[in-house]
Amino acid sequence: MKSDTFHMSMLFDFYGDLLTDKQRELFDLYYNEDLSLTEIAEHAEISRQGVRDAIIRAETILRDTEDKVGLVRKYSGYEDKLHKIREEASYIARVNSDLRNYEIAKRVEAITKMIDELLK
Repeated sequence: MKSDTFHMSMLFDFYGDLLTDKQRELFDLYYNEDLSLTEIAEHAEISRQGVRDAIIRAETILRDTEDKVGLVRKYSGYEDKLHKIREEASYIARVNSDLRNYEIAKRVEAITKMIDELLK
């Protein structure tokens, strides 16, 4: 369940603007604020079934968009690769600690800084 919640939150972060204001609000309350359907229904002054239907429609829109565009999938792949690049840069820095080559150290530092900026 947590993995699905995380995935839905990622889809929402990438594609949430495609939803109506009401869908966005209900989705956010359900997935990000962790409110129950009943709590959301009381807050939104609609039926529990109405909340459920709106959330399911929003999920469908988000999943269909990801299936067509694939930004979340691509982002996840890039993030994994950036972590691997950071590991390789750390290895180069360790090897260079014996060599003490200023140019290598400077470039490793620049690579690490760019990785950190991209992962923010």
